[in-house]
Amino acid sequence: MQPETTAIRIPEGKERLLLVCRGTGCESQKAKAIYRGLLDGLREAGLAESVAVKFTGCHGLCQMGPTVLVEPEGTFYCTVKPEDVPDIINLDLMKGGKVERLLFFDSKSKTNILSYRDMKFFGPQRRIVLRNCGFIDPEDIDDYIAVGGYEAIRKVFGMSRMDVINEVKKSGLRGRGGGGFPTGMKWEFCNRSPGDQKYLICNADEGDPGAFMDRAVLEGDPHSLLEGMLIAGYAIGATKAYVYVRAEYPLAYERVLIAIKQATDRGYLGKNILGSGFDFEIKVKLGAGAFVCGEETALMASIEGKRGMPMPRPPFPAVKGLFGKPTNINNVETFANLPVVLTKGGDWFAGVGTEKSKGTKVFCLAGKITNSGLVEIPMGTPLREIVEEIGGGIPNKRKFKAAQTGGPSGGCIPTEHFDIPMDYENLTQIGSIMGSGGLIVTDETTCMVDMAKFFLGFTQRESCGKCVPCRLGTKNMLETLTAISEGRATMEDLDQLQELAQDVKAGSLCGLGQTAPNPVLSTIRYFRDEYEAHILNKECPARVCRDLIRFKVNEEKCTKCGSCYKACPVDAISWAKKQPAVIDTSKCMKCRSCILACRFHAID
Repeated sequence: MQPETTAIRIPEGKERLLLVCRGTGCESQKAKAIYRGLLDGLREAGLAESVAVKFTGCHGLCQMGPTVLVEPEGTFYCTVKPEDVPDIINLDLMKGGKVERLLFFDSKSKTNILSYRDMKFFGPQRRIVLRNCGFIDPEDIDDYIAVGGYEAIRKVFGMSRMDVINEVKKSGLRGRGGGGFPTGMKWEFCNRSPGDQKYLICNADEGDPGAFMDRAVLEGDPHSLLEGMLIAGYAIGATKAYVYVRAEYPLAYERVLIAIKQATDRGYLGKNILGSGFDFEIKVKLGAGAFVCGEETALMASIEGKRGMPMPRPPFPAVKGLFGKPTNINNVETFANLPVVLTKGGDWFAGVGTEKSKGTKVFCLAGKITNSGLVEIPMGTPLREIVEEIGGGIPNKRKFKAAQTGGPSGGCIPTEHFDIPMDYENLTQIGSIMGSGGLIVTDETTCMVDMAKFFLGFTQRESCGKCVPCRLGTKNMLETLTAISEGRATMEDLDQLQELAQDVKAGSLCGLGQTAPNPVLSTIRYFRDEYEAHILNKECPARVCRDLIRFKVNEEKCTKCGSCYKACPVDAISWAKKQPAVIDTSKCMKCRSCILACRFHAID
């Protein structure tokens, strides 16, 4: 977790530093009370002069929140509760011991890990985008400045616009919003477009299910976004900018507003910034609550006060965008890379990653995985390393089945590609995409038909309805998938599903419709046997699709432990000590609680 460019900074005159995560996940688990409890407890213990307390953004291991870091030792306390505060103060800060029950437990080595520096979750990571998240106070501009913040823009003001653009082109930075288009080239198009006014937009409307990369940056290091936008605005000649952030991100919205005010007060935003003659204004626009507003033209329409609906391209935003003026749009992660690119140089950044996919990528690691959370790895890192080393492997002795990348627009990576390097080119080659960075891991208890139906159902609901292929095509595809999951479909239906999916891809107006069939096509490509089992055998191999499953206990595998009996919410399982369990199918509601509870895979 050691940041790429940030040294851990213990305030002058202090001996220790406590860093309390107050990202959205931890805030929901009383992180604010933990923070205040530490402040009050230190004063009462007479330690306020020697120990500092800061709240930060996300530390990364979201599954174990709320988390507290103790520096300089690097002690990583997990699942902290307000009532644990006295023990942290008394046992750790005063007596020099550790609160053993709060330390991270490594399930593979069966030991408690004393420092986050020794945790396998953080070891392979390389934090460039997340360099400050978890280490600085996101609501204090001085914290950002102290770790080198706003030095990049000072450097940029001594360069020409094209010099800045060329440095970004040299870095090989590609857009992190999903498309992967070269950032420097995109800027050059906009810079060369004539116009009396140009606009810059940050797309912070991350709508993919399970994705929260942008939210983490907005909540944990908002000034890196602002500085990145300053660099981009200067390069393309824009003086006005918008951050389009999801209304579902209230904490991110609040911290961005605080950062803008602080930056304006310090002269980093506004008129004649740092005496450069460059004017730059940033406004924040709350999203309209629709997934389609993440599409560039729909997003601009929403900012203009119109209904968020896509428009045909060309003209592209670089020529005719917001309010009819040349506009450049990048996402949060793209902007957050820029201060490092300009400070360390394009050549340095290009030295990270692969030949065509430079830098790092932030992923939201979720699903059937031991350690879920936010990870940042160099482009080209094998999927197996992410799952088994960083993620800690599949829990409950189950096996890896597939990984879904790119959310509703993406595809799946099956076992045969478990060692695939995670970069743009390799993922595209196997029918998946990088996307914004969602990475959902599945095991053998996941039905791929059901997964495809889930993502298609999402995009079908989020369709704006403007074009027929997306409006009706996704609806018909979903109906077919539902029929397959219920055992009502034929092999002819499966063939028609594939044909319709290709038509939707080819005929849809915007990226939402063009990519909506990807999860369906990808799962058919790699898991056709599951589709055929649903259709021909009227069976769901993963025992997920309710209309096709009948649960029974495999007496040969049953250890007679009673775990399934205890987990059943409707008393459909009978069990006695030293006897195998029995399932009453007339009472069974097919909730799968017994399957998830059984560590010996004894439920067939």
